[in-house]
Amino acid sequence: MDKSEANGGKRSKTRIGAANIDRILDAALIEFAHSGLRGTRIEQVAEAAGMSKTNLLYYFRTKDELYAAALTRTLDIWLEPLRELDSAIGPAAGLTAYIEQKLDYSRRFPEASRLFAMEIMQGAPHLKTVLAGELADLVERKTATIKGWIAAGLMAPVEPLHLLFTIWATTQHYADFSEQIRTLTGKDLTDEAFFAQTKAALVGMILKGVLPRSPG
Repeated sequence: MDKSEANGGKRSKTRIGAANIDRILDAALIEFAHSGLRGTRIEQVAEAAGMSKTNLLYYFRTKDELYAAALTRTLDIWLEPLRELDSAIGPAAGLTAYIEQKLDYSRRFPEASRLFAMEIMQGAPHLKTVLAGELADLVERKTATIKGWIAAGLMAPVEPLHLLFTIWATTQHYADFSEQIRTLTGKDLTDEAFFAQTKAALVGMILKGVLPRSPG
């Protein structure tokens, strides 16, 4: 076997390994969001991922390790829209895009939102270091962006952190409390008309509160 064949075999194994990890984490996200850390068994996750418990434990040695990995990936996905909030775009377009992306993530990844909320309500024992590091650094950069818009007269003088908290709370509410939403409206974000209506309502209300008002 020449070097190119050997390298090809290694790349193939790497791709298979990465695909297996994705399958495991996808399954773990759903199981943990439904039953929590204590209520979820490794066997459940393995079965949901379509593999044996032994195979799963090859990638993640303990349930705690798997839970931490699922949380870390969830946070990384959840922060992607915030990373894209760019000062060059301006507050109207930037905040609109951010709100719409956050709501879309609540529609596409409701289990991720619920798992993250569950971890935070328990005191963030598995995410405290990440929250104090990566999240805090990102939020500091984006609050600076918002402060720059305010200083330039493009936004009303709002507190940037409370603006971000408001966006998080309103958009993720539709994932975290989806059963309540369905009970009260008969719909959820999977309904295209309801999703469009919700998006327009949140963007309209939040922007009305933060953009400068025209005189008169």
